[in-house]
Amino acid sequence: MPHPVEVEPCDMASRLDRRLQVAWALSTAGLSPISLALAMTDWYFHALGSPGALTQHTVDQWTQSIAAFSGKLQVPPSDPRYADPAWQTWPFSAFANLHRVHENWWQCTTNLRGMEHHHQEVVSFLARQWLDMLSPSNCPWLNPAVLHTTRETGGLNLVQGLAYAMDDWEKGQGLGTPSIPRNPYRPGIEVACTPGVVVHRNHLVELIQYTPRTAQVQREPIFIVPSWIMKFYILDLSPNNSLVKYLVSQGHTVFILSWRNPDASDALLDMQDYLELGVFNPLAEITQRTGGVPIHTMGYCLGGTLLSIGVSALARPQAVQEAQHIAPIASMSLLAAQLDFHDAGELGVFLDEAQVSFLEDLMSEKGYLSGKQMANSFEYLRARDLFWSAHVREYWLGKPEVPNDLMAWNADVTRMPAAMHSQYLHAFYLHNALAEGRYEVEGEPVSLGDIRAPIFAVGTVRDHVTPWMSAYQVMRLTATEVTFVLASGGHNVGVISPPGVANRSYQQLTTQAGAHIESPATWQHTAPTTAGSWWPTWHDWLMAHSSGSVPASTRQPTTSWGPAPGDYVMVRYDD
Repeated sequence: MPHPVEVEPCDMASRLDRRLQVAWALSTAGLSPISLALAMTDWYFHALGSPGALTQHTVDQWTQSIAAFSGKLQVPPSDPRYADPAWQTWPFSAFANLHRVHENWWQCTTNLRGMEHHHQEVVSFLARQWLDMLSPSNCPWLNPAVLHTTRETGGLNLVQGLAYAMDDWEKGQGLGTPSIPRNPYRPGIEVACTPGVVVHRNHLVELIQYTPRTAQVQREPIFIVPSWIMKFYILDLSPNNSLVKYLVSQGHTVFILSWRNPDASDALLDMQDYLELGVFNPLAEITQRTGGVPIHTMGYCLGGTLLSIGVSALARPQAVQEAQHIAPIASMSLLAAQLDFHDAGELGVFLDEAQVSFLEDLMSEKGYLSGKQMANSFEYLRARDLFWSAHVREYWLGKPEVPNDLMAWNADVTRMPAAMHSQYLHAFYLHNALAEGRYEVEGEPVSLGDIRAPIFAVGTVRDHVTPWMSAYQVMRLTATEVTFVLASGGHNVGVISPPGVANRSYQQLTTQAGAHIESPATWQHTAPTTAGSWWPTWHDWLMAHSSGSVPASTRQPTTSWGPAPGDYVMVRYDD
């Protein structure tokens, strides 16, 4: 259970300040107006002091605009907004290229010499969001695909699009039931349906053990720690996309955490609670159930960050390990996991002291960061793909999103307790405490350099949450054998990469302790490329670091709390 945390009483002035912050949040999409104002002021005064650069960029803009309007420039087919061949014909090519010219101008003029790097990122990101909104692909009378579809259907696409828009509006207002069917994927039925049982439960997690599918299973079990900002079944989607099912079918004994979706009563749960209840306690349970054999561990996204802290703590003198009766760690695998938050990707663009303080005031109202706020943040980061392109397809072309398991999981949002989220943002995003050896567990700093178990780490090429060059820093931060894989795709699609899916590839290279390639660019140039899924490669790596097999009958789940996927995953909140 969570340990008590003392909370200072809020006086009237503090309450007033927090109320004001919450009121501001309603008009700024949850972004700190102070943070935005500082970034824009920095840019404004540096723009005033850079007339030469602005003049040169503007002259270049006019020259390119004339070329674009005359049809002398070709629209790059790599931009998915302009994939329709009609964008290559005038005047649509002129519209697209004029927009590209403006994008280039803003890209140059938001990175002015002398600006703070963080402010450059903020202003550049804001400019990109506005330009994405103003893309001609979002305008029905400038988009050739919309014009063609309207002619072909006699305007029925617009009627259908209006119905989708009304459904979305009613859903946003909490009114009625949408008349248009949405995602049919349900945990335990279409997704999260790999057979297994809940073998352990505490206040924060359920521990699921999956039923063996082979006569013999590997002696060392696998313990999976998903991120707490997501439902665990990202790794157990529909059977064809399930990493869990794949591992079980290859003869592995698989345990996975299902995080509890917290409510206001959990406001004081902190990072130490997440480490104790989400890593140490389940490892002790697995140790007891498997007879103390070494355990393979895997963490995905923030689950990998938390797991790394736990494994680092267990690598210290035996105090934690003996107290918890935890078996040795056979290996650690990290999927799109961040240990060094110096380059935190797009998620870190707005995370400064002012923004974190703003979020703390928002969380103080309810005791948690709502799933809707988190979902809106990710949608905002990828507005071009998740908002504008989707709305053009639905509202103007009259084509609904085709439901799939990944979309269903993405819509199944989770909350985060106020105390834990505040500690996490301060320790990692603001102060990079883990990478710098200042993150404390039980009053003592942990060092990633203490880890001696072999590591298998995966980064993905187009990851907007954990940039692969940041995930690659595991090479620098640890002193053990590391196999690093760079997979095609993004943060989720690059990880959910079952064998047999077209257009998937990965690079892989193993380096021994003390022989790491420091530069990610050098590693990328050196590592060979292989077509297909990286899952079989990981399975082979696990086999190479295992010690043989045992009868599956010795690994049958017992003392069940109920069948998988359990109860915690079923808890849903709309806010």
